[in-house]
Amino acid sequence: MTEYAVTDPATGEIVSTYPTATDDQILDMINRAARAASGWGRESSVTERAAGIRRVAELHTERRDELADIIVREMGKPKEEALAEVDICVSIYEYYATNAEKFLADEPVELLSGEGYALVRRGPLGVLLGIMPWNFPYYQVARFAGPNLLVGNTILLKHAPQCPESATALERIFRDAGFLDGAYIDVRATNEQVKDIIADYRVAAISLTGSERAGSAVAETAGRYLKKVVLELGGSDPFIVLSTDDLDATVEAAAAVRLYNAGQACNAAKRFIVVGDLYDEFVTKFTEKVLAAADGMAPLASVHAAENLENQVSRAVQQGATLTSVGERRGAFHPPAVLTGVTHDNDIYREELFGPVAIVFRVETEDEAIAVANDTPFGLGSYVFTTDTKQAERVADRIEAGMVFVNSVGTDSAELPFGGIKRSGFGRELGRFGIDEFVNKKLIRSVGVTSYSGLGEGQCAVL
Repeated sequence: MTEYAVTDPATGEIVSTYPTATDDQILDMINRAARAASGWGRESSVTERAAGIRRVAELHTERRDELADIIVREMGKPKEEALAEVDICVSIYEYYATNAEKFLADEPVELLSGEGYALVRRGPLGVLLGIMPWNFPYYQVARFAGPNLLVGNTILLKHAPQCPESATALERIFRDAGFLDGAYIDVRATNEQVKDIIADYRVAAISLTGSERAGSAVAETAGRYLKKVVLELGGSDPFIVLSTDDLDATVEAAAAVRLYNAGQACNAAKRFIVVGDLYDEFVTKFTEKVLAAADGMAPLASVHAAENLENQVSRAVQQGATLTSVGERRGAFHPPAVLTGVTHDNDIYREELFGPVAIVFRVETEDEAIAVANDTPFGLGSYVFTTDTKQAERVADRIEAGMVFVNSVGTDSAELPFGGIKRSGFGRELGRFGIDEFVNKKLIRSVGVTSYSGLGEGQCAVL
């Protein structure tokens, strides 16, 4: 029987182990989630569910230090970043609790002809399976569980095998917040057991954040059983520098967005595309900034992750790229580094770098910058820096990605939809669009009744 384990990446020490659920235990979890979905999920009001989510936010705040310390142990996140992750979760839960009634209100449909009325009523699908990664153990869960519990769906949450302690802490929070047994269940399952969960007729849909390989496997199984899927996968986000009136500030932003969470973020900028007249100075200052981060750099989440990154960088150098770095990999610690001279022939040109390594490209024109930015199998986020407002609008329209941030980094927020295109997945989390992914948009068309007043638990709204 395999086990989930907390392994301190800084030392390699196994801190604690957790047994994988048995098949019988998983069946019991599905039964509990299904019972909660058919009862609590359909009979409780949005107001009642919002009160529970507000309590979840309060418990995150009350247990802030405890929660942060857990993910420091599990995946090496620096304490300040761990505390910030907890705080982001609080804002997400509060955002949805505040806006749920508006987002889930009945939506009238203007009739082309005929008497009576028509409306769309949003309701739960039932049991949802969430498969979440290790890099943001709380934030990823908040994006998925917060809005979907408000809809009235119930949650089976399969976390990464290296995050069992944070997963257990989250289940305790939802229980302590007053959610009915079965509304939120932590599931420690193997990959084969995950396939069985997806196949169960009571599981309505799946949300996965993770690798392309995991996304493909889950989507294949879900497709076989006609289940809806939301996928948030990898990214190789471009950071385009076309003009600036403060290069130092631009470099500061570039280094910050590349090195946050030790470079282990799907929507981190990974490819820096700089126009010729700024390129040399940018590379010099950016490289200095990146390499200076070596002192105090956190480990990657595992030795395996660091080895993968090391192999990618080694292949790039063998294929002609120039590497500027400090030191060598030590266990899970990978030194920050900058690659230049990467061409189409390099494998790394179209790969995702999940760690503190950046690629810088030189371009001469706006069109060339866009061409390089879009020449990737990914399409999650992107960043554009320019002093020309018209150019910013033009470039933002032409970039093939789910998100574009102009002259800013770190400005994503609970109200802003998050998601990508191409091999970065499909569907959206956060914002109004995030709560609309796993709902039954039921049409009610009535003749002989002239008003829909009182038919829904909220006011009708046109969103």
